[in-house]
Amino acid sequence: MRDCKCVWKRNRRFLICSQCQPLVIIESPFAGDQAMNVAYARECLADSLARGEAPFASHLLYPQVLDDNVPARRKQGIEAGLAWGHTADLTAIYTDLGISEGMKLGIERAQKEGRRIVYRQIRAENPPHYSDR
Repeated sequence: MRDCKCVWKRNRRFLICSQCQPLVIIESPFAGDQAMNVAYARECLADSLARGEAPFASHLLYPQVLDDNVPARRKQGIEAGLAWGHTADLTAIYTDLGISEGMKLGIERAQKEGRRIVYRQIRAENPPHYSDR
C-alpha cells in the first residue's frame, strides 16, 4: 500500500491527497432511449476521467448481465450500484438529458450518506467534445 496523505473523518476521505484520484459515482439517465443514454453515459465517464477522477457508472455495467426490463432485476442492479456509493468520494450528476427516477435514487442515497454531490453538463462545459445526436 502506498503512503497516502488523504485526510479521513469518520471512515470517509475528507481531503484527497495529490497521489489519489477521487472515486466518483456517475449518475446519468439509462431508461428510455437506451442507445442515446449509453452513448451519453460514456461521454460522462470520459469527462470524469479527463478531470482526473476514477468514475464508476453502474448503469453501464449491470444491464449487461441483468435484464433492465424485469423490475426485480432492475431494482437489483440499482441497489448494487448504490452500494458502491459507500466507497465514493462524490457523486456526479450529469444533467444534459434531465434527471431520471433512477438518478433521483442516487441523489437521495448520496444525501443520506453525506457524500458530496456535483451537478455537471457536458454540452455547456465542453461543446466541441459533445456532438448532438
